[in-house]
Amino acid sequence: MSVFADWIEEESLAEASIPIVGSLYRRQNVVTTIHGRRLVGLSANQVLKAHRFARHLDGTELHPSETFPVLRALATLDLGPAVVDVAALLRRHRELLAGDSAPSDLGTFLRTELADVVGHGSEALAPTDVVLYGFGHIGRLVTRILLARAGGASGLRLRAVVLRPGGPGDLAKRASLLRRDSIHGPFDGTITVDETAQTITANGTVIQVIRAEAPDRVDYRAHGIEDAVVVDSTGSWRDRAGLERHLAAPGAGRVLLTTAAKGDVPNIVHGVNDAEIADERILAAASCTTNAVTPILAALHERYGVRHGHVETVHAFTNDQNLTDNHHRADRRGRAATLNMVLTETGAAKAVGAAYPELAGRLTGNAIRVPVSNGSLAVLSLQLDGAPDRDELNAFLRDVSLVSSLRRQVDYVESPEFASTDVLGSRKAGVVDGLATIADGDGSAVVYVWYDNEHGYSRQVVRVLESMTGVRLPAFPRDRVDADGRSIAPLAVAER
Repeated sequence: MSVFADWIEEESLAEASIPIVGSLYRRQNVVTTIHGRRLVGLSANQVLKAHRFARHLDGTELHPSETFPVLRALATLDLGPAVVDVAALLRRHRELLAGDSAPSDLGTFLRTELADVVGHGSEALAPTDVVLYGFGHIGRLVTRILLARAGGASGLRLRAVVLRPGGPGDLAKRASLLRRDSIHGPFDGTITVDETAQTITANGTVIQVIRAEAPDRVDYRAHGIEDAVVVDSTGSWRDRAGLERHLAAPGAGRVLLTTAAKGDVPNIVHGVNDAEIADERILAAASCTTNAVTPILAALHERYGVRHGHVETVHAFTNDQNLTDNHHRADRRGRAATLNMVLTETGAAKAVGAAYPELAGRLTGNAIRVPVSNGSLAVLSLQLDGAPDRDELNAFLRDVSLVSSLRRQVDYVESPEFASTDVLGSRKAGVVDGLATIADGDGSAVVYVWYDNEHGYSRQVVRVLESMTGVRLPAFPRDRVDADGRSIAPLAVAER
């Protein structure tokens, strides 16, 4: 067979996979993925691309000819709501076959692995009301993510956006910012505005626009909203006393802050300390940088031990900097953001220790704001207890991105042409740049982590939102855990 003929065959299988993926999602609330990359809503070429990055342990590419039979078998199982990683299931089946401990029949294996949700296809998720307090860049990206999931496997229902009182045309301008994004491109769908009703309707979801000067001056019940999670993306209130003002509003049940909180408010990095969410009514999703580096640092510490280190962030400029030189209450941020590299401080190193206490006091940090609108880089300079060389360290980090419990947070790339714009739109919190890794086997290591400080972070916000509302779908295959209930996947894959 020629290369082109192989491509046509693979493309045909990818096309045949699309209706199965869509039916599982729309009819049964089942999200299918390939090593954490969602297949829902992808084109045939995008499905092929997802396979290309999902290599086997021997380095060979995964192909649709391998995943299509799995998808076809899944469609026969009457599954209940779940996230099913097709590639991880394939890998586990092959590992078990190699040890003569798995049934050779794929269908029997899948029924065993997915036993908790097999036969539960009629079950549906109870919806939870969500309100966005503020409609800046993060608020609008969270809106896009929630709207993309509104018709399928999601128990989150976006009901309203709270804004300050505005003048004529304000609502149309807000809707236009949702429709058009200079960084992330146009909204995928239709948007209409009703000035009289003060609503924005996006892809069939009616979003009530509520005007208020303060969190405790809103009556959500008057809009039919009850026990809602209020997602505060303004950053105006970051301590418990300020965030508790949201809970004084009738119809508000819990609060999630989309930046690092101060004081005793838990900062959650999903994948690392989301077990702390429990019944907490006030939470924060930490910062974009903390989300980018904490999962990777946690994996490195569990495998090699991080003695101490420094986190240097090269960060895109943000809205709190001046476009031209002007007075600013903070040091250096008054200098023109589009013309200068601006040295500033970051609390990310300290925040890592708060989210992952094993590293508390072991890290220092600083930041440089640079003239790019989005797409940032964290440089982790570490002293490890272990002494991996570059190849071993990269092999470990790549496996963390594919088969560990952190595969939803960590990505890995090896490309000599990768630059900051290439990370835009990433669904992962951080992307390890394998070609930049420095490790000579003496215990010192430097790891470079790219991250979309807007979209990648917003994905983490939604993961926290799903967990705190109890609508996060069970994921399969189940992570392998030790006696204390902690995932052993990162350690296991490193020692293969």
